[in-house]
Amino acid sequence: MPARRRATPTPAPTQDQAARLSRTIAQHLRFSPDAGHIQLFGQRMLLMHAQPFAHLRRELVQRLGLAKARELLMRLGYQQGFEDGQRLRALYPDDPAHALALGPRLRETEGFVGMRPMDEMRFDIERGEFWGDFIWAASWEAEAHVQQIGIGGEPACWIMSGYASGCCTAIIGMPIHWREVECVAMGHAHCRVIGKPLSEWNDLGEADTGFLKIDSFVATPTPAATVLDPAFGEFVGVSPGFNAVAHLVRRVAPTDSTVLFRGESGVGKERFARALHSISPRSGKPMISINCAAIPPELVEAELFGVEKGAFTGADQARAGRFERADGGTLFLDEIASLSMQAQGKVLRAIQEREIERVGGSQVRKVDVRIVAAANRDLRAEMEAGRFRPDLFYRLNVFPIEIPPLRERREDIPLLVSLFLERYSKRFGKPVGGLTPRANDALWDYDWPGNVRELENMVQRAVILAEPGGGIDVQHLFAGGEKLRAASFNLDPRGALVPAAPVTPDMQHRELADALIEALPSFEQIETLLVQRAMERSKGNVSAAARLLRLRRAQMEYRVKKKGIS
Repeated sequence: MPARRRATPTPAPTQDQAARLSRTIAQHLRFSPDAGHIQLFGQRMLLMHAQPFAHLRRELVQRLGLAKARELLMRLGYQQGFEDGQRLRALYPDDPAHALALGPRLRETEGFVGMRPMDEMRFDIERGEFWGDFIWAASWEAEAHVQQIGIGGEPACWIMSGYASGCCTAIIGMPIHWREVECVAMGHAHCRVIGKPLSEWNDLGEADTGFLKIDSFVATPTPAATVLDPAFGEFVGVSPGFNAVAHLVRRVAPTDSTVLFRGESGVGKERFARALHSISPRSGKPMISINCAAIPPELVEAELFGVEKGAFTGADQARAGRFERADGGTLFLDEIASLSMQAQGKVLRAIQEREIERVGGSQVRKVDVRIVAAANRDLRAEMEAGRFRPDLFYRLNVFPIEIPPLRERREDIPLLVSLFLERYSKRFGKPVGGLTPRANDALWDYDWPGNVRELENMVQRAVILAEPGGGIDVQHLFAGGEKLRAASFNLDPRGALVPAAPVTPDMQHRELADALIEALPSFEQIETLLVQRAMERSKGNVSAAARLLRLRRAQMEYRVKKKGIS
């Protein structure tokens, strides 16, 4: 595996290092019996009885079946691991190797397994590389599975596999998947797992990635991912907020109830609406969308209800409106709060009576449409302010679904970034590496006013700006005037969490310049280093090296000869 040779090795901890890891955990562990609290790295923890938990695990298998129980428990582990990974990464932003070493130690402290590395763990964040190979000794899950269910043909350390995947994903900043290749519950002498980027597993099945796929319209960002219905594209998400919305969509899809998606601009309201239509009984009929904010007020009726020939100047032929075109299917009214009060009245009548009249016509036409609306403003507040009709609001507010903003479901960012990187690398025919730690931190700290749409646009921009095969850094992502905030935390000398300074491309450039000045005090040495490195990266091609340094070929040739660089 070539990636392993390039990646930075993380050697197995020595006895002294293991003791240091244990001391680090002890420093962040707080017992408050009087308050009924246990805290570890700032989050509340529980001490649980293992045997009743094993019984609950067996009951889940019996009631839900093996596949569903595995999915739920892996998702539980993933969310636990992601929480821990977030905190470790915030505490050690410049030392991901230490954060990665603490993750296994945490699980050992909690009594799940004993860890023994089979090989040095290796990673290179900028190249998108990761490799790990561990023995899990004395796995509680495997022992519980054998006791409660017996030896079987599949691995059973579900919570632990999810935990390892979530923790490493949060620390590295790209989707990492740990797969159990040997398990005591399969009759092996011990449990063994291998971890590498999710995109590098070419033979994953539902047993491996089902926990990342909350419903049939949710995808996993792997090369072998099923191509979904092109009508609504791909969804990825594993956060509780995303999963809650997916559950509600699944619950309401079989009905004819009106659905109102609420949420900020860019959270994916139309994507969820298309997913809703695709899994509903109306999926064989059209889904018609209209952005109410994009229609001039004088054309609203014509767009929604259609026009008859000669109804007004320029109407040289009859044309069906959106309601007619959606007959038998779904009509998606996006940004419905933008409609004028008069247009709201017309829409209300069409919904109530299930009939419309074209502009300039007198024939009443029956329509059978399911209404799905979306609003990025609070319709109840708009109603109370007199800008939205109460009768229309109550017609639309039958089954409201609130889609949380991206800043409230940051667990989805690594999966989305992976999906968008793959998409735009293929579209532009330009392979790029992973994100630098600084870029990952910046994505985590950003407030995301434009939500998922903004993230997709930023990744697209980054793929364009990054060097082929190179990593993606802050300046590639945040080149559109976005403002970063200080949401990461460092430790002060007393060990308290304090906000880290915000990261900007200018700061990064200044830090790089400082490092160069300290390492190479003369400008001549700095210039020589840049010219030599450009020639190395371009494999001796002078023209390519000149492009890297934004020089003309003649200028580059002069410097190469002057410095005697071959």
